[in-house]
Amino acid sequence: MNNKPPLASESALHYPLGDQLPELGSSIEVAPGVRWLRMKLPFALDHINLWLLRDEIDGVDGWTIVDCGIANDETKAAWDKIFANELNGLPVLRVIVTHMHPDHVGLSQWLCEKWKAPLWISMTDYLTAQWLSHKEGGAAIGSRAGGGGSADHFQKHGLTTPEDLEKIRGRSNYYGNLVPGVPRQYRRIINGENILIDGREWQVIMGFGHAPEHASLFCKDLGVLISGDMLLPRISTNVSVFDADPDADPLGLYLDSLDEYLPLPDDTLVLPSHGKPFTGMKIRITQLKTHHDERLADTLGACKKPAHAREIVPVLFKRELDIHQLTFAMGEAIAHLNYLLRRGKLHRQLCDDGVLRFSVV
Repeated sequence: MNNKPPLASESALHYPLGDQLPELGSSIEVAPGVRWLRMKLPFALDHINLWLLRDEIDGVDGWTIVDCGIANDETKAAWDKIFANELNGLPVLRVIVTHMHPDHVGLSQWLCEKWKAPLWISMTDYLTAQWLSHKEGGAAIGSRAGGGGSADHFQKHGLTTPEDLEKIRGRSNYYGNLVPGVPRQYRRIINGENILIDGREWQVIMGFGHAPEHASLFCKDLGVLISGDMLLPRISTNVSVFDADPDADPLGLYLDSLDEYLPLPDDTLVLPSHGKPFTGMKIRITQLKTHHDERLADTLGACKKPAHAREIVPVLFKRELDIHQLTFAMGEAIAHLNYLLRRGKLHRQLCDDGVLRFSVV
C-alpha cells in the first residue's frame, strides 16, 4: 500500500469524526456498539485500525474483535489496556480476521487462547497464514532450498542488486516473527453469509487481489462497512504478484472486487484498516479505478522499449523505498505488467540474461 493519490482527491471524501484518533489502549465509539481502536506498526504505514463490536452469543454478553495487530509486546500491552478499560468487564466472545496479512492476523492465536474464543476467517486466508507462519512457508518469502522464493522471483523480473537480493533472502523469518502461529481450529466465513452480531446482521463481502480471500463486513442496520484493506481513504491498496503464483492477475481481481461495494448506500460509514473513517465510498472507488488506469497507462508507455519490472518501479513510485517497501513495489509492478499481458496489451519474453522483459504488442 504505497501509492498515494493527489491530496486534492481527499477533499471529496468526508471524515465524520474530524481529526479524532483513539489513543493507544483506548477506543472511540463510531456507531452504536462499534468501537474504534488504533495500534502501532513498525513500518512506514505506522498504524492499523481494529474494531470492537458489542455482542451476545448463546446468552453470554461480550465483544467480538475484528482484526488483531502484529505479534509484539507493545501491541499486547495495548490490548491489555483495552481489556482493562474498554470491555465493561465483559469477555471477548470471538475474533474475526479480515485477511492473512501480519497486521491483521498476527495476534490471533494469543487473543483466541487468552479468551478461549474462536477465530473466524476465510478458509484461503487461514490456510495461507498457517503455511507462512511455519518454517517451510516462511522460507518462501526469502529463498527455498533448491531455488525459488521471492528473491529468485524478483531477480527474474530485473531486481539484480546483490545487496537487495541478500536482504530479501534474509527475510525468511519476516512473517513468522509477526505471526508466530494461528489457532489450530477456525470457523470459516464465506461470501454473502450474514454473521449475527448483537442481534444485527453483518454481510460478508469477499474481495480479491490484495489477499487471497479478504472479508469485509457490512451492517445495513448501522450503515457501516468494515472495509479492511479493500477500501482505504488516502492510499491505494497494495496488489502484488509473488513467487507462489507468478502469473497471477491480482490487479484485475482487485478492480473487479471494487464493484461489489457499489450496491451499498453511498452514505455508508467506511471503517478502513488504515486512515480515518469516511463517507463517499463510490467517489473513492472511482478515484482508485482512475488511479490504476493512470498507472497502467504509465506502465504501457514505459514498455515502448522492452522493460522489466524493476524498471517499472520508479514509474509507479516516485520516492526512495526501503527493502520492505521495495518488495511490495516489485510485486505491484509485476501486477500491472501481468494485467496488461493478460489483456493482450503487452508481450513477454525471457531474455538471454534470464530476465523477463515486457514490450508493447
